This record gives sequence, C-alpha cells and structure tokens, in this order.
Amino acid sequence: MARRRIAITGIGLLTPLGIGTDTTWRRVCAGESGIGPITRFDAREFTTTIAGEVRDFDATQWIPKRNLRQMDLFIQFAIAAADMAVEQAGLDPAKGGERPDPERWGCYIGAGMGGLMTIESTYKALLDKGPRHGISPYFTPSVIINLAPGQISIRHDCRGPNMSMVSACSTAAHSIGEAARLIERGDADLMIAGGSESTVTPLGIGGFCSARALSQRNHEPTKACRPFTASRDGFVLSEGAAIVVLEAYDRAIARGAPVLAELVGYAANADAHHITAPSPGGEGAARCMQLALRDAGLRPEQIGYINAHATSTDADAGESNAIRTVFGDYAYNGLAVSSTKSMHGHLLGATGGLEAAICALALRDGILPPTINLDDPDPACDLDYVPHTARRAQVEYAMSNSFGFGGTNAALVLRRGNAPAARV
Repeated sequence: MARRRIAITGIGLLTPLGIGTDTTWRRVCAGESGIGPITRFDAREFTTTIAGEVRDFDATQWIPKRNLRQMDLFIQFAIAAADMAVEQAGLDPAKGGERPDPERWGCYIGAGMGGLMTIESTYKALLDKGPRHGISPYFTPSVIINLAPGQISIRHDCRGPNMSMVSACSTAAHSIGEAARLIERGDADLMIAGGSESTVTPLGIGGFCSARALSQRNHEPTKACRPFTASRDGFVLSEGAAIVVLEAYDRAIARGAPVLAELVGYAANADAHHITAPSPGGEGAARCMQLALRDAGLRPEQIGYINAHATSTDADAGESNAIRTVFGDYAYNGLAVSSTKSMHGHLLGATGGLEAAICALALRDGILPPTINLDDPDPACDLDYVPHTARRAQVEYAMSNSFGFGGTNAALVLRRGNAPAARV
C-alpha cells in the first residue's frame, strides 16, 4: 500500500512565552525569554527558584468552571491547546469548520509526569483530613496521563485511536510520529497529537534540584538557559502544552486547508546506555537522525535547519557531536541549528511538540529562530547555532530532535507546506 502523505493543518501552543500560537511564535522570533521567578509556590528554600510558568492562563475560557475539579492543570493546558489547533485546522463546527467523521480521527497526547500538582495537594489533604474527606472522587481521572487525550476525544468526538505515549522528554515527538504512522497506513485520516506538562511544583522542582539538573542562575532568570555555552549550569523547568492536527495530505488539499508543513520523516530508537545520561558521544542521537533521514528519503544536506534538543546541560556537546557525525562537512557549511529552549525552557513531555511546531512555523515564514544567551560558546559546541537573533532564510526541510531519560530518542523531519507566510 502506498504511504500516505501527512499534513500539519493546525497548531495550538500554550507556553511560558504566551497563550496562543501567534504570541509564542512572535516572541520566539523576537528572541525573548519566558523564564522568571517561580510564583506558583514559595520556592525560597530550593536551590533553583526560577521556571518557565504559563502566566495569565484562565482555564474557564475553554472549560466550564464546574468541570475544572475533574482535571489537573496539565489536562486543562492540553484541552486549551487542542482547541486552538482544531480551530486553526478548520475542524470546529461551532466556529464554521468541518465536522470530521468521528471514526476516522483520534488523539495521541502524552505527558512526562502527569498530574503531579494534584497528587501533591491530594496527599496533603489526605494527611490533614483523612481518607474519607481528603481524597476527591475525581482524583484518579484528574491525574492519569491518558485523560488528556480522553477529555479531548470526548470534547471533539474523536472515536479513533486514543492513547498516551510516555517517554520523558521525547513524549510529544513520539506522540506526533506515532500518530502520523496511523494516518500513513490508513487507520485514521486525522489525529490530534502532542504533549502537555505542568510540573512546576515543589516535588517537580525539588526532584530535579536534588539531581543537580537545574540551572541555579536565579539572579538572571532570562539568561539562565544557555545551551551550547561554556557557562551552562543546567536546564530550566517549564510547563505548557503543544498540540498539532495531523491530516492525510490529500484530504487537507481536497477541503482547501492550508498546509502549515508536511511531516515527511520520523524515527525512534534508544541509547541503551544510562537512566538519565545520553550516550557520551551522541551515538544514539546520531542513529536516530540517520533513521529519520532514511524514513524521509533525504540526504543530510537537504536539511536546512535543526531545532536541537539542547537543554543547557553537558549533553549539548554530545548532540553537537551527533550532528557532526550525521551531517559531516555540511554541518559547518549551510546547516543552521538552534535551541529554542534558551527562550521557553524545557517543557518535558510537551517540549517535542513545541519544537516541532516551531519548525513548522519557521518553514512557513522563512525565519530561523535564534539561540539566545550564547555569550560564551563551548569549544565543543562549534556549529552555527543562529546566535542571539532570528535569521531570515527560506529552507525546504527542518528536523526536530527530542531525547529523554531512559535513553529514548525521537526525530521528526518536516517539509515546507503551502500555507502563506505570516507577518511577524
């Protein structure tokens, strides 16, 4: 059976850079940071007191107030981002869009850690009030990860495949890639896919602090995430949701939907090396990128831009080495690489969806987003990281890398679509 082409027809973003895709993208292009002091709880006793919080989020714009107690914040984020993506794709009948065949679309949305905020607050209530009064009947459906796609499938009448990938920081990328596979082989015509996360909590911050994984540049929040620099001292934990609508390409064209980008390649593999550290030379990452290129049927020099996983940790050097391994001399002669985490931080299970979406928007608008805070490059990181400011450049193909704890890797390859460029 011929492999079906995959279009991205909708994007929904809710990030530390703002509510909505246009706001997030505009601030990425402007090289602005969304990192600041933690406001959700008193973090003064923690070694890290900064994070990328989603600010000014009013869940009642999307969800009736009476239903909010049924869902942790990560589910609320997912619902809002999915609504944005569905509306942009022209698939919301309430707003004049098409109503897809319910049996032919589904939902793959994951999270790295799930309802951590609700788990913490419920445990405190259990200790304070006891088991009869301290635990809500909605506790379980509000914290389990697959209730993000579950709630969205109910909301949009998606009766096709519905599940959650959980692969740490590769979660959203795997969700998008595996959702695309369903469409390719004809098991669905459309999929809502991506990730959501809300772990800016005492346990979320505390766990990564104990692991010495977070930046302690508390006095300069906007400069704390410094991928590829000699002075990088850890990642910045963030939250949010990033969700796309994937659609069979011929279906999108037939209904006149603008194609924001085309998903042409996907690969997943494992380092089989360590529970948290990647392969020291980036060997697993290199194999994953090679597999994604093979899946897309592309030569390395056809990729114009890579959104690197680079988190502002020691692993940045390994990913840079992996890129050199895969792209050879071309890595120094035409290939642009950047880490947008320098602006939005690390959204864990949602980050791969955000960075794939940024690739799609970069292709659409001919703008390569920058790596900000690249003031003192690490000699081991010597590629073109689009330092400080965005760059105008029309490229045909882009790649998004996502690597997670447990040695899990994902790479997505996108091609420029036919959607008109936005004025940014």
